[in-house]
Amino acid sequence: MTARLLDGKRLAEQIREEIRQQVERFYQTTGQRPGLAAVLVGDNPASQIYVRNKRRACEQVGMVSWLHHLPGETTEAQLLALVRQLNDDPVVHGILVQLPLPRHIREEKILEAVAPNKDIDGFGPENLGRLAAGRPRFVPCTPLGVQVLLRRHDIAIAGRHVVILGRSTIVGKPLALLLLHKGPDADATVTVCHSRTQNLAAMTRQADILVAAMGQPRFVRADMIKPGAVIVDVGINRLPDGTLVGDVDHAAVAGIASAITPVPGGVGPMTVAMLLHNTLRAAQLQAGLLSAPE
Repeated sequence: MTARLLDGKRLAEQIREEIRQQVERFYQTTGQRPGLAAVLVGDNPASQIYVRNKRRACEQVGMVSWLHHLPGETTEAQLLALVRQLNDDPVVHGILVQLPLPRHIREEKILEAVAPNKDIDGFGPENLGRLAAGRPRFVPCTPLGVQVLLRRHDIAIAGRHVVILGRSTIVGKPLALLLLHKGPDADATVTVCHSRTQNLAAMTRQADILVAAMGQPRFVRADMIKPGAVIVDVGINRLPDGTLVGDVDHAAVAGIASAITPVPGGVGPMTVAMLLHNTLRAAQLQAGLLSAPE
């Protein structure tokens, strides 16, 4: 068996073109372009790359973006003041606070301060609560990207056993909530595993769909996979020689799985595409062109 490659890069390009067309319709209707304000604190090289890529993606689909790059010694109070300013700015439809923040700033305090209708990352307590209740406003971008990647490759989710490796509030927990919803792109039986899970390989071998999101290079081996399983590798790790690899031993697992995402070029591009989706959705909601979830 040779696994089918779930090409997230190519799919993300298609979705970006769809969003570009919707952005133009939004502009023709409102005279405004969806606007994203990115907030970066400090000089983390990876964060700088992520923010630059996200802003470039916005511009490619006709959105506007602004970067607020603050020094690493910025205080929590100063950052909160900026977030409040962006909350009140009518041309800013979405706010992206790039994580991680410096250690002296409480991430949960900042994420809680972002206005829920501009929280396009979906990390704030109100939007996570809405996701848990089955009435989401914004779904965190990586979990939504995983769901759309599976849907657009015609991989059934309903009734299948999804095992998620990782319980972060960025991927693992919201993805579990999303796939537990009722509907054709959900209705899964979900198991979430983590560092304290016993007999982990026995759990992963039960998965019809396995999602690896732990941040450990090539952790998932061939003997941990049920033949024919679908493998979604969320991890991206840089080895000492500079090579980028996922959380899955791709070469070994691809001979057992029915479908697998590459790293890079799998979930990563889908995450950025969903950020654009959420930014457009925020603009549409604020303009009254979409009905807010009750």
